[in-house]
Order: sequence, then structure tokens, then C-alpha cells
Amino acid sequence: MDRDESSPRINQYPPERLVGGLRKLLTVERLDTDLYRGSNSSEERDRVFGGQVIAQALAAASHSVEEDRIVHSLHAYFLRGGDQKAPIIYRVERDFDGRSFSNRRVIAIQHGRPIFNFSASFQRVTGGLHHQMPMPDVPGPDGLPNQTEQLEAQPGVSAEYLAHMRARPQPIEFRMVEPHLAAPGERQPPFQHAWMRAVAPIEGPESLHRLMLAFASDMLLLGTSAHTHGVHWSTHKLAMTSIDHALWFHEPFQMDEWLLFAADSPWTGHARGMNRGSIFTQDGRLVASCAQEGMMRLRE
Repeated sequence: MDRDESSPRINQYPPERLVGGLRKLLTVERLDTDLYRGSNSSEERDRVFGGQVIAQALAAASHSVEEDRIVHSLHAYFLRGGDQKAPIIYRVERDFDGRSFSNRRVIAIQHGRPIFNFSASFQRVTGGLHHQMPMPDVPGPDGLPNQTEQLEAQPGVSAEYLAHMRARPQPIEFRMVEPHLAAPGERQPPFQHAWMRAVAPIEGPESLHRLMLAFASDMLLLGTSAHTHGVHWSTHKLAMTSIDHALWFHEPFQMDEWLLFAADSPWTGHARGMNRGSIFTQDGRLVASCAQEGMMRLRE
């Protein structure tokens, strides 16, 4: 695949190393029948990134289905914050195998307690009726700043947060169409659009691209519900964490080609924010949809 060599470098890490590291992170180790172990990244975090657990659970579940069946939907609940210093054990339950569909449940465990539960449905690919909603009319990725560059140009972003973003390994590049953070006290419409792709070419089957999208789908949604309130966790005492996550795969795609992530938040209330996302290829195909609700609390 041709790459835009003029694209700004995300940080000091070689792109191939970043994508190779993500691929390794999403590979789970088989311990026994339907029992797997996932490792954690070397990045310093207070807790395990939710997209990592989603993708590792999907990888574990995928090992138990026939090769001609591919994931079309997944649903997950985050129960406890994951310990970044401990491996995660994934236990797979084979709930159903039919002529066209298979269903799997996965429990993620650390220190003897569930931290996450997950279900996924797999389908033998077939034809059928088709329609889709149109892609939003937004500028393409060429010429847009990457996420870090845009933050550097925005007022009110703390030096600590900028340093964190510059040093953070980013195997998935985001180019934001609208400002990523509101200026202090500025309210924005409850939506955002971003182009995303892996920073280096990916050699692998369609299932690998779906794993990487499962990982990336947790990166943009939750902050959308804060836009209309003029707050962000980097500039306010805002506690935000994912409660649940759902993802539907519609069509094949390449994670190393530009995808438009169109997110909106229809509602916030009762210390929760609801967010939805649609993911399109550059030529306008709707390839995935997602939804997430998260906790949102302003601390005194």
C-alpha cells in the first residue's frame, strides 16, 4: 500500500515498530483448551486500556470458531480497572454453534476476580439485502494536523498533557477534523470526526484488521459526551471511565488505510455519557458501527 511520506511523524518511535508492538500485544497465549493469557503494554498507565482488553478477548474467542466464520458483533462490560503490572487470563465459553452463526462468551480475570465480561457473535459470510447511511461531508485527511499537533496549537492544554501525548506510543494515527479539546469554558456540539489509520502497513488476514479496529474503537468515543459541556479530563477535574462497549462489523476494510470515525453523543445525565460511532472508508463505505456508555463525574 502506498504511504504518504510527507505525513508528519507521530513521535520518536519507528512506525513499523509501533504496529509490530500492537500486533504482539493483541496476540494471546494459549494455556489450555479455551484458556488464554494476554500481556500488557510497557506504556505507563493507571489501568489497562479498555481497547486492549476488548481486542485480546476477541482474539481469545476467535481461536474457538471455524476459520470460515468471522466476528460481526461484540458487546462488553468493564467491571474493574485492570492492573497494568499483571497478565490477564481469558476464559472462553462456547455457548452456541449453528449452521451460520457461533456465539462465544469471555471472562477476563486478574488476581482471581473478573475485570471484564464479553460476548461475540461470528458468522459464515453470506449475501443479502444491503443499504447504508451516507458518509458525513467532512474534509479528507490530507493536510489535517495529527492529534498531537492540533493539541499543541490549542489554548488551555496543559504542558503535562502535551508531554504525555508526545511520549505516548501511537500505533494508530488520528487526524481530527474539529478541535479535539474545547478552550476553557467553551461548549462545542456533541460530535467529532477523525480520520484514523495504522502508522505502518499491516500484513495479515481480515481478522487481524478487525482486532486492531476493536482496539482503536475505544479511543475516541467517551470524550465526545464531554464536548457540549466544555470540559475535558486534561483541563478539568473530570473522572471518566468506560462502562460498556459494543461494536458491529459490516464490511471488510484495511486498518492501514484511512478510515473516518464519526462520533456523536445523543445524551448525558446521572453521571453517565452515551456515545455512538460510525466508521467509513475514504470512498464512503460504512464498515463498522460502535456505541459506548461511560461514567462522567466532575470532582470538587
